[in-house]
Amino acid sequence: ARTMKAFRATGSFRSGKNNQPYTLDVVAENEADAMERVYSNFGSRHGTPRRFVSIDSMESINPSNSTAPVVVAHFRGDDFSEEE
Repeated sequence: ARTMKAFRATGSFRSGKNNQPYTLDVVAENEADAMERVYSNFGSRHGTPRRFVSIDSMESINPSNSTAPVVVAHFRGDDFSEEE
């Protein structure tokens, strides 16, 4: 089984003629996988090409600090005391 982590990405994406800031929590194997999931999310939900998605920071977070449904559902029932 793969070890998954929670990541928080912050940055901006082009929405029309303006840049829209975002903070997005994702579940991924590593930082590269997390970046791929961020690009995929904005492409599928907003139709935004990858070149218009700017990722300013990507950090590993404790899953208990996230309220994102995908993170909460993935780590449901896990004990976070040994992490971070």
